[in-house]
Amino acid sequence: VNPEQCRSCGMCQKICAHSALNFDENHKMHIDHSRCVGCGRCIGVCPTKAMRPGAEDGCEILSRRVTEYAYAVCKDKPNFHINMVIDISPFCDCYGNNDAPIVPDIGMFASFDPVALDKACADAANRQHAIADSFLGEKHAEPHADHFHTMHPDSKWEAGIEQGVKLGFGSDQYELITME
Repeated sequence: VNPEQCRSCGMCQKICAHSALNFDENHKMHIDHSRCVGCGRCIGVCPTKAMRPGAEDGCEILSRRVTEYAYAVCKDKPNFHINMVIDISPFCDCYGNNDAPIVPDIGMFASFDPVALDKACADAANRQHAIADSFLGEKHAEPHADHFHTMHPDSKWEAGIEQGVKLGFGSDQYELITME
């Protein structure tokens, strides 16, 4: 937690399901790492970006954990996945103050393989031209570049794909079938 950015709003504390966040004597938030499970919900709701991953590789760890949580929910159960690749915003959807979409709407994707589905969606987004007056457009992103890294150089979104493959949750290979 960056104490200079923390405004003591308590949004992170309210969303923490593990009681890992508490105010200190100066009314600044602190993390009890013995209780924190690394879900990242506090990072997503912090309006001042005071909450950051604790470790240098925190973005990668978070991406891997999100995949592990999804795997735990789906393991040994029939499942089918649908992603709407529309209104792609520059920040996490759980972030309270988001900006305008960064690329044009792409459409709907579906698969029995959630890892291949996420990879296909990321690849499709990266093939798009940035919307000129968006957060991404202001960075002069080229199509076929990794737009997620352009916006957030510390991003490790690929780690979630890697973790899914490692767990046997799915494949990073896919065949894209388009429908009109």
